[in-house]
Amino acid sequence: MTGQQSSSDEGGVIAPEAGGGQLKRTLGFKDLVVYGLLFIAPMAPVGVFGTLDAKSHGAVALVYVAATIAMGFTAYSYAQMVRVAPQAGSVFAYARAGLGDAPGFVAGWMVMLDYLLIPAVAYLFSGIAMEALVPSVDRWIWTALAVIVTTALNLTGVRAAARVGFAVLALEIVVLLVFIVSALVVLARDGAERGWLSPLTGDGSAGFSLAAVIGAVSVAVLSYLGFDAIASFAEEVTGGSAKVARAVLFCLALAGVLFIVQTYLAALLTPVSSAELAADPAAQGSAFYDAVDASVGGWLHDLIAVSKAIGAAFAALAGQAAAGRLLFAMGRDRRLPGALSKVDGRSGVPRLALLIAAGITLVAAVWAARRDDGLDHLVSVVDVGALCAFTLLHASVIGWFAVRNRDGGFSPWKHIVIPLLGAAVTVAVIVEASGTAQLVGAIWLAVGLAVLIAQRGRREAAAGPRGRG
Repeated sequence: MTGQQSSSDEGGVIAPEAGGGQLKRTLGFKDLVVYGLLFIAPMAPVGVFGTLDAKSHGAVALVYVAATIAMGFTAYSYAQMVRVAPQAGSVFAYARAGLGDAPGFVAGWMVMLDYLLIPAVAYLFSGIAMEALVPSVDRWIWTALAVIVTTALNLTGVRAAARVGFAVLALEIVVLLVFIVSALVVLARDGAERGWLSPLTGDGSAGFSLAAVIGAVSVAVLSYLGFDAIASFAEEVTGGSAKVARAVLFCLALAGVLFIVQTYLAALLTPVSSAELAADPAAQGSAFYDAVDASVGGWLHDLIAVSKAIGAAFAALAGQAAAGRLLFAMGRDRRLPGALSKVDGRSGVPRLALLIAAGITLVAAVWAARRDDGLDHLVSVVDVGALCAFTLLHASVIGWFAVRNRDGGFSPWKHIVIPLLGAAVTVAVIVEASGTAQLVGAIWLAVGLAVLIAQRGRREAAAGPRGRG
């Protein structure tokens, strides 16, 4: 067995390797859920509602039912592997345990693309929303300010950031509840614009189409990216890895319920059919807001916009924190410079790793904010890294439980069937991704493989003289 595997205890659990800094255990179950929901964002479907409604022929709520089940396979695989390798590196540590050092590096390298760029997208969303509210200040200034404020919070310590994040999450939940109550009042008073079952069965002459729903699911699963960030705090939670596993599953389930409810209500309030949205792509981005304007009023539109502006910045906070933990774990394993594994004695956070993650995110976000097409460029590439890493995660479950450690409670259903279903979903979404996203993902993978080969060459060269001696 290699490196990390040699540190297994008798129960088949991989302990963090010695060397590098040690993170402080200060987080509870609630804190983990807060980080997960912050990264996902309770109203994540707002921006893609129109696109999904058009793609699914109106069965947008069913799309999120299916997407929740599909991503549930990935959440379950996380819950299995966090017990095996309860470490800050998340999928990097899991792939090392289940598949070996090289696949572990590739998994960490691919998910790094996601963890560094998803916060950039969230910061940009925040800057765009703030520019709409205060047009005299350019969006790139708002974007940079959001990075600076949230980075400062992350550097104060994981508990302090969690407290502020909880307040922001509470605001987002309140706004979502205001929307739900307002929508129910309007529906009770005026009735629905579409059939009551249409968000689950489709609307219009096209009727229900399973192929259309599946096509929309490939887009909807991207709303869930971020729940996996919970696993990156495994070394900072009190109560053991079982609490992290529960938080991952609970966060995904709660997000799924919130997504299904809000899209169901928004579909009933939408004054145009899914066919009309499909014929007018320009109207799809604002479809959720248009439904709110037409049924409830502009005041709720503005309230949702402000909530999205603040919520996006703190979604980036959670993503930046997860990116810092990933860099920390890869530095501790000497897959990246060892200085990244240093932990600040006062705050208990990997300060240098966080600052580097923030710097990269700042450059990407400000660059995109200063370009008219910047958002399109960022959004097109952020998801491929995570989906590749998720695929390796599922392979890790099979590798650990079915090959490397079959004495550790092996179950064909849990450790082969479910991971295979999860991998099928993630591979299908990668296939459906844009050509630009696939190209960027392939280039990033090629660079990672080159780094891996170079590292192996240096290690063999260093071991050579000792071996001859």
